[in-house]
Amino acid sequence: MEKRIMGILSEAAQLHSMLEPMAPQINKAAGMMIECIRAGFKIMFAGNGGSAADSQHLAAELIGRFMKDRNPMAGLALTTDTSIMTAVANDYSFDDIFSRQVEGLGKAGDVLYAISTSGNSPNILRAIEKAKFLGIKTIGLTGNGGGKMAEAVDCLIDVPYKGKSARIQEVQILVGHILCELVEDAVLSV
Repeated sequence: MEKRIMGILSEAAQLHSMLEPMAPQINKAAGMMIECIRAGFKIMFAGNGGSAADSQHLAAELIGRFMKDRNPMAGLALTTDTSIMTAVANDYSFDDIFSRQVEGLGKAGDVLYAISTSGNSPNILRAIEKAKFLGIKTIGLTGNGGGKMAEAVDCLIDVPYKGKSARIQEVQILVGHILCELVEDAVLSV
């Protein structure tokens, strides 16, 4: 097992070293998020499975604190209200669980931070489509080349890896933490 552990650690380290070329996209996403928060708007997060958990994690970093004590910033995970999600899935479709929330809760000036390791999740794509229609800026966090999200979002951060979803998600949470740190520093420096 030790050999396998070393292999996993090596794979993860290799992926982290591939983040440098993503710096311009991460910077663009940070700028969008900072502008949104400074203007008094909110960042909505959406994803499925592990990406749903990451959505909640990142929203909590904004509402609570990341590294510094400060006023809360408006972050909303669209993955947490089981009553909304199950009602929409039952009455409409599972593909609409996020787009209905974007339509009901979002407004121009907000940002939708959409996470999908494949970039092809139908419910994420519909949420992006609805956000664009409403004038909400979109950030897509993907892997595997970006899938359909690559052409749909205002800012794509694509983990350059076509392997295991777990490795992609590990890098995605690192990107999320980088963004939280940049947003927090920028908001506190005003």
